[in-house]
Amino acid sequence: MMESSVCRSSARLAALLSAALLTACVSQLPHEPPPLADVEEPLELFAEPDDESARVALPLGCFTGCVAGEARDSLEALLEEGSVAGVAVQQVVENSPADVAGLKPGDLLLEVAIGDGEPHALRTASEWRKAELEVAAGTPLRVAFDRANRRTSTTITPVPRVRAPARQEVRRVREEERIGVVLRTATEVEARGAGLGPGGGAVIVGLSRRSPWRAAGLRFGDLVAAVDGRAVTAPELVLERIREGQEKLVVDFVRDGARSSVATGLTQRAQTTREFSIPVLFSYESERGRRETSVLLGLFGHQRTRAAWRVTILWFIRFGRGDADALLEVRS
Repeated sequence: MMESSVCRSSARLAALLSAALLTACVSQLPHEPPPLADVEEPLELFAEPDDESARVALPLGCFTGCVAGEARDSLEALLEEGSVAGVAVQQVVENSPADVAGLKPGDLLLEVAIGDGEPHALRTASEWRKAELEVAAGTPLRVAFDRANRRTSTTITPVPRVRAPARQEVRRVREEERIGVVLRTATEVEARGAGLGPGGGAVIVGLSRRSPWRAAGLRFGDLVAAVDGRAVTAPELVLERIREGQEKLVVDFVRDGARSSVATGLTQRAQTTREFSIPVLFSYESERGRRETSVLLGLFGHQRTRAAWRVTILWFIRFGRGDADALLEVRS
């Protein structure tokens, strides 16, 4: 009878240990790394430059009546494998050159050629706007487009634009795996000053203290115009080049109106031990700014944050220390 009781107790203990081990094995890991703690984003760079008067004074270029936008739900989809190139026709102004040429909302612009020039594949809306700015009035734009999965072509004869288009929305994107940088879309004044179409260019508005770009001499406010010889027609294309995993990147940038180039390497996330556990006996857990250790089901416990620490013994004896709500007095 006693042996049977011992066997049942042993079975219960084995079941408890198995459950603890199973729980430890199936605990979920985070899907995304934590934000970098050392990214500096100067407050003055959160505001968009006040250059509207300079923008409306820029040369107007030509008008086609084709209002183009991104073909994907978000520009982040540019980074997805197998993403379809092309620029979506969002609106066609009635009686405009694009309307006469037969374009319709929902068409996907694939290529554009100015006059007898070589066709240029379209991937972002800024490339279409650049073509409208570069073409002379009356010079045909040869356009290849997709409609209902059928490729066709047409010719648009642009006319002089009489007023500036609406100001474009500025976006911010972050890269925190290989460079540690925050970028915003360049304004039209900044983009055209760098030889890009409206919506192109990426201005550095945040940098990690350990960013290889910072080490290479890039600064807040620099406009990234090209990476590895490819024009930056949207900030997300900088992220694309970074994520391709090349050992070095050649960054063309504009600073104070002057164009320069710098070669910079890539880095990677530092790794740290976050958890270690021997079920029942010992566990250790670490998160940003917090560490917790437990021994023998909490018989001894230690917790530490940046502001305080606490020790627990026998589950009911506790003592600790933490920061006060005032600074130390400095005696001269």
